[in-house]
Amino acid sequence: MRIALLQMCSGTDPQANADAITEAVATAREGGAEMLFTPEMCGMLDRDRKRAATKIVPPEEDLVLAAVREAAASYGIAVSLGSLAVERDDGRWANRAFVIDKTGAIAATYDKIHMFDVELETGESWKESAAYAAGDHVVSTAVEGLGTLGLSICYDIRFPALFQELGQRRCDAIAIPAAFTKPTGAAHWHVLQRARAIEASAFVIAAAQVGKHEDGRETYGHSLVIDPWGEVVLDMGGQEPGLGFADIDLARIESVRRQLPSLANRRDIPKSGRQ
Repeated sequence: MRIALLQMCSGTDPQANADAITEAVATAREGGAEMLFTPEMCGMLDRDRKRAATKIVPPEEDLVLAAVREAAASYGIAVSLGSLAVERDDGRWANRAFVIDKTGAIAATYDKIHMFDVELETGESWKESAAYAAGDHVVSTAVEGLGTLGLSICYDIRFPALFQELGQRRCDAIAIPAAFTKPTGAAHWHVLQRARAIEASAFVIAAAQVGKHEDGRETYGHSLVIDPWGEVVLDMGGQEPGLGFADIDLARIESVRRQLPSLANRRDIPKSGRQ
């Protein structure tokens, strides 16, 4: 199966971001891709929460989601929308991923579980939980041609238990869309992505934000596809937005799991004290 990854420098205008994604849908399909993956917060990236609040709406009113669903159906291509900021039924915000099938239907959604609450030595400070409610469900879904796709978002990558669960579900691929900061990306991005692929014996597909954004932040880029052995299939670099392609060979998964059956060999760790 051929997939495409959209590396973006998303701004504060949802319509402009929707236009960029729908254009990528068309180009991806022309390039032979059967599924497109986009980064975290691809619909709007804005750290000014007062300004962003005027554009965060329930999913059924989100213009980016509507545009991408229409494009997916028009071109007959599935889309993994890395995430959108949406309003929940209780009025709080969610950082939510959407899987859209080739008919434009929403096949699955996932709300980011782990909130990015950090204080970096560079002076960057982020408290995602101040605005967003954390999700509480692990999500995987069947995708035609790709098998079982596990969902995660950005900071989730630092919490192995989530990926252990996705591995136990025998996911064939795991999406890890992101808007990684430059300092944390340079230090940890590649090694964490490779580790998650190896421990789940699955492909990792990580579409990323890149560059200097309208709201002043800088993101690391390097959208990646990693195979189940931990080898880098695609690295889009950290310089500019663009569209990349990769071919997913599901036979590679079975080959790796046959050689190193770590998922089958897993045992629960005893919780008793010292002996």
